[in-house]
Amino acid sequence: MKNSFAKFSGWYAILAAVFGLLYALSFIVLKNNLLSALFLMLGGLFATAPLVTLFERLRAGSPQFALWGFLFALAGTLGSVIHAGYDLANAINVPATLNTDLPSAVDPRGLSTFSLAGFGLLIFAWLILRYQPFPRGFAWLGLLSGFLMVVLYLGRLVVLNATSILIVVPALLEGFLVNPIWYLWLGLLLLRE
Repeated sequence: MKNSFAKFSGWYAILAAVFGLLYALSFIVLKNNLLSALFLMLGGLFATAPLVTLFERLRAGSPQFALWGFLFALAGTLGSVIHAGYDLANAINVPATLNTDLPSAVDPRGLSTFSLAGFGLLIFAWLILRYQPFPRGFAWLGLLSGFLMVVLYLGRLVVLNATSILIVVPALLEGFLVNPIWYLWLGLLLLRE
């Protein structure tokens, strides 16, 4: 049964990678609120299963740190789903007085989507480096992804201009390369088990 959930998680990790890439494309290139909200929601939903499997693998090395990382990562993922649900509701039925300059009430400046998820990924990657249940390159890519997510949150918190190079460079790297590759790699690792 454990192996079947790992395979299930592997496919979900690949879907999380696909929807993460589609989110970046729709948010950064197409600037389509409806599609970006939909893809962010789906990516977050599909990321939950691989996070459970990752926690299960890392728990043997350090149960408390693995749980701590899992709680951050899960809170970030579920926060992104809630954030996307809010954005999707506003994209489908645009309120008469929607002010898009205000931070999201459910995920201010990406606190969950970027910061909490980033901290969870940093903890997971550190555990992978320490206990080596996965390749070291995968862990280093996870560290880079977690770092970029935290930088994105801090950038959106301090620099309100989304076109600033302090936001654009980490967003392009994380959205189009690092995060989709990390989830794709995780999916392939889980499918091989």
